[in-house]
Amino acid sequence: MTLVLRDGATEVEVLLIERATNPDDPASGEVALPGGRVEEQDGSLAATAIRELREEVGLGSGDLSGPLRFICAAPARRFGMHVGVFAAGLSRAASAPSIGSPEEVAHIFWLPGSALRESRLLTREIDGGERRVLATVRDSHVVWGFTRRVLREFFGLPSEDAADGPVFVGPRAPADPDAR
Repeated sequence: MTLVLRDGATEVEVLLIERATNPDDPASGEVALPGGRVEEQDGSLAATAIRELREEVGLGSGDLSGPLRFICAAPARRFGMHVGVFAAGLSRAASAPSIGSPEEVAHIFWLPGSALRESRLLTREIDGGERRVLATVRDSHVVWGFTRRVLREFFGLPSEDAADGPVFVGPRAPADPDAR
């Protein structure tokens, strides 16, 4: 995943995508950072990040103000994987991001870093059950879960327990809170 950052009108903004609706995608319709799975020909996590930027939002390494900076390998518990997270600034001479793969990306938008300070408790349908999650809502976009946790950490905001995973509601709640 890559945090693409730009100087907005009043503060730093991060590029986000809303994933296209796809019944085979467990993250269908969710807001995310551009990114995806490593392919054999990539050769490195950074090469994967650049390939995914190009495929999803039409940006390549020439659109960035410098090389990708590795931030961390963050656990995405819901998907049972660790995700390499990179960051880079958008060059002033960059092309505007555009949807490169409509099968994967429905919308592209910029989120001001300060928006992540806002938290709402929302009910989401996750893996066949309703869960209450802390979220940031901007226009019609809901940023929650892994993406919100990574962004809040990057922008130096304090951790919120519920932001680390869904809060289970009703009879599906696990006995062990770490079983999320």
